[in-house]
Amino acid sequence: MNRLEKIYKENVVPKLMDEFGYKNIMEVPRLKLISLNMGLGEGAHENKIIQDGIKELTLIAGQKAVPTRAKKSIAAFKVRQGMPVGCRVTLRKERMWAFFDKLINFAIPRIRDFRGLPDRGFDGRGNYTLGIREHTIFPDIPIDIVDRVKGMNVTIVTTAKTDKEGKALLKLMGMPFVK
Repeated sequence: MNRLEKIYKENVVPKLMDEFGYKNIMEVPRLKLISLNMGLGEGAHENKIIQDGIKELTLIAGQKAVPTRAKKSIAAFKVRQGMPVGCRVTLRKERMWAFFDKLINFAIPRIRDFRGLPDRGFDGRGNYTLGIREHTIFPDIPIDIVDRVKGMNVTIVTTAKTDKEGKALLKLMGMPFVK
């Protein structure tokens, strides 16, 4: 069992049951999955950019990333349907807990001029999306192999029914939201 999962079961679940008045432990919100997405628009013309993105996202996630392909052709961007334009990976269970622990304790504190995460990233159903401008904040990426700095989106999907429940869950898990 991961360290953060143990904290969730021992500390977070009882606090959420008290705060929201849950009668059953199965009602308590929990992490369902974490999705990482890296858009590499300029990679549609150069395959090396896509391969580097996949390699770096695989290092960050600990699981093989897959390329995402364009759904439509867009003439202005010189993109045809089916061309690779990014990469993504979906984490569940042990890898999800390990990544979440790494995100909170190692990556987020390394963000330049960090003052806290905005709470406007919630979608109305308790899921949170975070945009990261530099993927080099993760300690898994050796700086000397990075050709260009890439941004990525991290979506944390929970079983919470409202944003308030989702925010309470993530805050108790250690996410540093702006006050």
